[in-house]
Amino acid sequence: MPGSPLVVWRFSDGKAGHDNQSRGLVEALNRLRPVETLLLRPLSAVKALAALAVGPPPAVWRSLLAPDLVVGAGHSTHVSLLAARRSRGGKVVVLMRPSLPLSLFDLCVIPEHDSPPARANVLITRGALNRIQTSAALEPDRGLLLIGGPSPHFGWDDTGLYRQIATVLAATAEMRWTLTTSRRTPPSFLAGMTNGEADPMTGPRGLLRIVPVDETGPDWLPAQLARASQVWVTADSVSMVYEALSAGAAVGVLEVPQHRSNRVSRGLARLAAQGWVTAFADWCRTSRLSRPPSALDEAARSARWIVERWFA
Repeated sequence: MPGSPLVVWRFSDGKAGHDNQSRGLVEALNRLRPVETLLLRPLSAVKALAALAVGPPPAVWRSLLAPDLVVGAGHSTHVSLLAARRSRGGKVVVLMRPSLPLSLFDLCVIPEHDSPPARANVLITRGALNRIQTSAALEPDRGLLLIGGPSPHFGWDDTGLYRQIATVLAATAEMRWTLTTSRRTPPSFLAGMTNGEADPMTGPRGLLRIVPVDETGPDWLPAQLARASQVWVTADSVSMVYEALSAGAAVGVLEVPQHRSNRVSRGLARLAAQGWVTAFADWCRTSRLSRPPSALDEAARSARWIVERWFA
């Protein structure tokens, strides 16, 4: 029936970034039509391969409602997604570029910075999917600083970041700023924020509030992005760049040491060239931090693709 709930099996590997993507898609689907979601862990590699090749449905799946959609992100979910379709049916949607051939999946939702091929079962998105929706309640005097950490593509420099943040705060004395960290942020960064190295940032009125990642919950960042009109993100944290853009904020990119030219840095350079984000060096020259040129809601676009083609 057109109005009956879609049954979605959402496979989670327990990684927050992957969950953010699959939750974003399921929540966007639920805004289009009712969805009943079952959250599952991927099978072990041996059990998933057995279920995919010859075996009957695993016992843990037999009593569940048969899925209309099977969704997952993360390499450890891929074989389980395919095994679930073989065992119980449904369309398989994989998020991010899979480690298996694209032709095995009904739909591959892949960010453009991963250079996906043009195929009928590939939906190319501007960044990874997320849970953030465009906000109509952005406050002009509220800003957010999102600090990441070292990654395969980027190094780290506490002192350089302190200097950039202090420059931003000094130029926006009328704004109230909140800074939060990520699981990758080195302990030295927050230690420097509290032991006096970064005192110039807080200013005489203490307009910088620091909320370490350990003090935030899963809904903390979406709530902050719904209010912050300006967001600065370290260059290593590309997922948070796209979350801030999805909220509709003006987004600046803080510099961190770059190991070499890579797909992440090239993607950020492309965003800057197209007017989506402003690099710190460019902001220093122009003092302008521009809002996104258009609304960005790739989870909603992906959900519409799925509903229109398979469940209309």
